[in-house]
Amino acid sequence: MEITEEVKEAIIRQAQADAPIESCGYLLGKDNVVSENYPMTNVDHSEEHFSFEPREQFAALKYARNHGLRILANWHSHPASPSRPSEEDKRLANDPTIRYAILSLLDGKITLNSFKIVGGEVIDKEIHIE
Repeated sequence: MEITEEVKEAIIRQAQADAPIESCGYLLGKDNVVSENYPMTNVDHSEEHFSFEPREQFAALKYARNHGLRILANWHSHPASPSRPSEEDKRLANDPTIRYAILSLLDGKITLNSFKIVGGEVIDKEIHIE
C-alpha cells in the first residue's frame, strides 16, 4: 500500500493534536494508493486503545462509495508505544481485506507501519515512515 505525503502529514498532525489520546481514522483510496485520510473520533478517549463511533463508520463508507474510493486501511496512533500491533489490536482486527496502520509518536520519533492481520496474526508488514 502506498500512502501519499499529504495523507501522511494529515495523520501526523491529527495524532499530534490528539496526543496523549490515541487518534484514529480510515485511509481511503484506490488501486492500493491511499489518497485521503478520513479522521474518526476515538470514542474511548483513551491513551491505550481506541474505538470508532459507529455512525462515523457508516458515514466514512458512504463517503468512500460516493467518491469512488475504498477503505484500504484503518489507522490509529500509539502516542507512547512503538508502531506495532498490540495483542488487543490483533484480536480486534476483524477485516482481512484491509490493512491496519499504526502511527507511533514514541519519544518524538514518528514511525508509520501497516500490517495485514488475519486470524489475530500479523502476516505482512509494510514500512511507510521510518
